[in-house]
Amino acid sequence: MNTSIIRSDFLLLSTAIIWGFAFVAQRVGMDYVGPFIFNGVRFALGALVLLPFILKNRDSSRGIPTKSSPANTRLVTYGGITAGIALFSGASLQQMGLVYTTAGNAGFITGLYVVIVPVLGIFFRHKTNTGTWTGAFLAAAGLYLLSVTEHFTMAFGDLLVLIGAFFWAAHVLIIGWLSPRLDSFRLALIQYTACSALSIIVSLMIENTTFFSLVQACIPIFYGGVMSVGIAYTLQIMAQKNAHPAHAAIILSLEAVFAAVGGWMILDEVFTPRELLGCALMLSGMLLSQLWSFIRSRNRRIIA
Repeated sequence: MNTSIIRSDFLLLSTAIIWGFAFVAQRVGMDYVGPFIFNGVRFALGALVLLPFILKNRDSSRGIPTKSSPANTRLVTYGGITAGIALFSGASLQQMGLVYTTAGNAGFITGLYVVIVPVLGIFFRHKTNTGTWTGAFLAAAGLYLLSVTEHFTMAFGDLLVLIGAFFWAAHVLIIGWLSPRLDSFRLALIQYTACSALSIIVSLMIENTTFFSLVQACIPIFYGGVMSVGIAYTLQIMAQKNAHPAHAAIILSLEAVFAAVGGWMILDEVFTPRELLGCALMLSGMLLSQLWSFIRSRNRRIIA
């Protein structure tokens, strides 16, 4: 196997592990501070981590003609703010949901955005396929087993995280449109800054945060900001330059599994057999919706 592909797969696996265990850090952080100040500080840290990469790219591009223009600057600014609003909405709902649900549940439910993205894409005239609908059905069945009780009610925390998954999906669609047109690091910096600013503003309005509580939450905030937002995002960018799309879809979907493993190892969270079956169906739906086109194209090549 090509060395660059092995390296990319390793970076993607590292990203999935970091993101998965971030749900544990986010859950622990809620023991000390409110969800908005937690997100405000961690996305500010994530933005700071990206600054050296932006400065390095700027230095390396000196003397080289670029496509920079006032129109491009406006697009990256307004686009970054729009992405930041979607990111703020998804992250806030996820963080509030973690007050009432487990890290494992949050990981699997958030992962549903990979199924929701192609479904929402219909409104933008994106084509869908059988894999999308089959994956959506499996994910919905899994969500029912994981979160819906015998009385047909859904835990409040799971509901918040589910609504947040739709905003994560919207964020993916926004970034998918913007990223080919703009510098990825600049776009990320602006969206993280916008998300941080909105979170801090809301926190000042409704939360009562003390310096001591921030100190107590410093390790979860550091992990959520530096590791999950800053480093993992950078690893993903580096990995997907050479990663096989099928490998990337499979490996990044393991984020939900690592969230459950982290919750079990660190927080003593456990799943019932019914919930485990729900998680398995959700993961199957996520993978199928991502890999269907690849499987079909490979089968065509074999038949040909």
